[in-house]
Amino acid sequence: MEIFCLDKSLLNDWYVVAEVDQLSIKKTISTVLFGTNIKIVLTNNGNIQIFQKDKLLPLKLKYGFIWTCLGQAKQNIIDIPEASDDKRHIISGGATQVNVSGLRVVENFLDQSHLAFVHPGYLGEQPHTEIMDYNVDIINDEIVVTGVNLYQPNASPAAREEAMVAYEWRVYRPYVVALYKANPIFPNQWDYIVLFIQPINEENCIVHSYLCFLPDETTRKDVRWFMQVIFMQDKPILENQIPKKLPLAPRAETPIKSDKVSIIYRRWLTNKSITYGAIPAS
Repeated sequence: MEIFCLDKSLLNDWYVVAEVDQLSIKKTISTVLFGTNIKIVLTNNGNIQIFQKDKLLPLKLKYGFIWTCLGQAKQNIIDIPEASDDKRHIISGGATQVNVSGLRVVENFLDQSHLAFVHPGYLGEQPHTEIMDYNVDIINDEIVVTGVNLYQPNASPAAREEAMVAYEWRVYRPYVVALYKANPIFPNQWDYIVLFIQPINEENCIVHSYLCFLPDETTRKDVRWFMQVIFMQDKPILENQIPKKLPLAPRAETPIKSDKVSIIYRRWLTNKSITYGAIPAS
């Protein structure tokens, strides 16, 4: 297949396409990035190579993932200080294919209003549906969301009771978004979750999650299980969204107060001239 993405800024960036541990088992992985078939190979001498047909693609290994770029990389892979904290549970949360634009996944990850309805008993609960005002800023070309406190009956694998939980988000790149979440055992520290989204095409993606959780009486298995339960609750909601691409026009979908970050995210994408996986504002 040919590359259908015309957004140079997207093509000139790094994307996760597999986990290193997965390749050590399978030896060869075939996948798709921006509509382009690629093959990841573990050679007999232990090296990793990525091919687009006969073309050798650039390769980086970081955070236990295999990264590649279809263009000329203009930025480094994001820096995650929490990944070097050996006291944390630092694990992959798994790779999940979702039949919707990866931009929709980012927007859903930022959405506070759905927590009480999609994740009842975990990240929200009726009638606790009010969204208080919060801050959204663009700092160093990244979207930064602060000042969020949400009622949660079971906020994490370590939670023992309901609580108001502080949240912060970062949107680093159009297809990379992270959450900082206050930990119930370590009140002055934050758990960290990041989604590295691999666009298969404009309406399908693979979500690679990476977790850096504090050692709060939980196991790595507990953390991974919790992440997968939450994401599998999101998956059918995402796949039933119409249209599957993300509309960027300001009034394309009815905004409410909790959508402030969504509006800024869409405007941020528009200012970057992002069209892949989106319906641009006319």
